[in-house]
Amino acid sequence: MYPFKDRFAKRIENIPSVIVSKIAKIDELKGQWITGARLSPQVLGRLKRSVLITSTGASTRIEGSRLSDEDIEKLMKGINIRKFTNRDEAPTTLRSGFHSNTSLGVKSLRSRKSSHSFPILRSGFSTKGDKQEAQGYYELLENVFNSCESLKFNESAVKHFHKELLKYVEKDKEHRGEYKKSENKVHMIDEAGNSVGILFDTTLAYLAPIQMQELVEWTMKALSENKCHPLLVIGNFLVEFLKIHPFSDGNGRLSRVLTNMLLLQNGYLYMPYISHEKLVEDNKPDYYIALRRSQKTMGTNKESIVPWLDFFFDITLKQSQMAIELLSKENIEKILSEKQLLVWQYIKKVKETSIRDIAENIEVARPTVKQATNVLLKLKKIERIGLGRSARYKKT
Repeated sequence: MYPFKDRFAKRIENIPSVIVSKIAKIDELKGQWITGARLSPQVLGRLKRSVLITSTGASTRIEGSRLSDEDIEKLMKGINIRKFTNRDEAPTTLRSGFHSNTSLGVKSLRSRKSSHSFPILRSGFSTKGDKQEAQGYYELLENVFNSCESLKFNESAVKHFHKELLKYVEKDKEHRGEYKKSENKVHMIDEAGNSVGILFDTTLAYLAPIQMQELVEWTMKALSENKCHPLLVIGNFLVEFLKIHPFSDGNGRLSRVLTNMLLLQNGYLYMPYISHEKLVEDNKPDYYIALRRSQKTMGTNKESIVPWLDFFFDITLKQSQMAIELLSKENIEKILSEKQLLVWQYIKKVKETSIRDIAENIEVARPTVKQATNVLLKLKKIERIGLGRSARYKKT
């Protein structure tokens, strides 16, 4: 048996070619993503707000919440988000996790100590706790999206994020930001709220602190040294974090916030614009099968996290593909500002046109038209014929 930290490196050696191929595809799409500097801030803001609602709804429903996306949107209207930068205790540079709550043929799975679990009820019956959990998730995720470049990944950050995640949840006030003091297991729960089996055993409470320290230290070192592909390092972090299950509650939600931050900080800049959590929610049975198959080998002489990596990269690849699809012909309207859209619609109607013609016909200032055509050129929606003042534009 290899020492705890050495096991991490062994897990991601000799990765099958199918996994390597998925990583290559993800990185190819990553390179195609047009960053925020090339798109209208208004458009990016609109996409981000939509993802915050979708991700909050999906992530909390995975854990048993009954709130719909419409409920989340109503809940978050008028709420002021407190930013990390206004707090002395905020962790500040970096990189970071993942989990969930559904079933292999049953309604819900949830970490619990003894009988601490909640079934998924039919939609429309949300609880006060659901709303408190949703508000904490939304606020934490928005702060990660807005401040990820200045956030540090270390143990203090993980604990601080847990505290922030649960800060509105009254039932969790005694253990916010603190590792578990008693044992927890991840159970499969039926519609009546009864356990129908244990999905997997988690790390013993007394071992959680040292295992979290070693996991976070290894992850930080591996990401900074850049000897292994960051997606492999992140994938290992997630499956181990969920095996340890270091907190009494909130492990799944926290892992998904950390997933967003780690991927963002390693160059996957589309994270705020396509919901990772929604893709996990839509594939919950596969998620748990992959997690279980990998975790049952952990601590043995034949460890393999390939089933987990296969699932995680499938989700990330789909997310990458959806990000690129935002730039497709069918979705062009979603990423253009109001005036950019006017320019695009005019160019589609004519055979060829010029900056002057466009400005006069849609009554938009020439500098704004020029900026819009530059965006459309980068999106490969139009082509330019000629140069300078005589340049003409037409739809590709």
